[in-house]
Amino acid sequence: MRLHKSLERAFFRLLFNIIYIMEKLLTLFRHIASICTPKIGEKNGRSTIQYTKTIFKSNFAPIMNIAIFASGGGSNALKIIEYFNGHPLIKVALVVSNKQDAGVLDIAQKHGVPTLIIQRAAFYNSEVLLTNLEKYAIDFIVLAGFLWLIPAYLTHRFDHKMVNIHPALLPKYGGKGMYGMHVHEAVHAAREPESGITIHYVNEHYDDGNIIFSATTPIEPSDLPKDIARKVLALEHQHFPVVIEQLLSKKA
Repeated sequence: MRLHKSLERAFFRLLFNIIYIMEKLLTLFRHIASICTPKIGEKNGRSTIQYTKTIFKSNFAPIMNIAIFASGGGSNALKIIEYFNGHPLIKVALVVSNKQDAGVLDIAQKHGVPTLIIQRAAFYNSEVLLTNLEKYAIDFIVLAGFLWLIPAYLTHRFDHKMVNIHPALLPKYGGKGMYGMHVHEAVHAAREPESGITIHYVNEHYDDGNIIFSATTPIEPSDLPKDIARKVLALEHQHFPVVIEQLLSKKA
């Protein structure tokens, strides 16, 4: 009888432990499900939809390496580098410039990002750049104020894996020579009621790839080209890193 009661107590203890473990597993599964479920909002400057998706996928997907191409001071490059600093899925692995004194090179050095300076002859007459990009395992190219036309070998290699940001609402005010203050002066001269940004895929023509995203800002009658430039730059800094993240999250 005593043996029977002892076995009965042991059985119920075992049953209790099994139920306890099952409850803990159920809580864990609910937590995982909440991570996988998109939620609307923001966290750490990133949209929650993309952020929760990134947390879940980071344990399974390899890091995606970005190369930023820039010709000037690099304010957009800085925002992108800062945005992806410590990101579990995306890394700025290289900054490429066609100017030895470009401010973007100083930004890259300050943040520990490798740099590469390219020469016009090699850029257009050879494909040595592809070797350098492969060295850094580049998956995606971001043009952030890069003024040279992209050659066909590079657009083919990075088909739908290269984006540019233009400081106007394409297809207006695009094409050769339309960059920086040239764009804003043209918009001002035409007395446009609004301007904005366009993020698009890159092909062999200036500002001609498929449009991915655009955002607008109103222009007041009293606005000068420098005022338009300030408004448009704020849109660039606000949206460019987020759109890049959304694109790469889809590709991961």
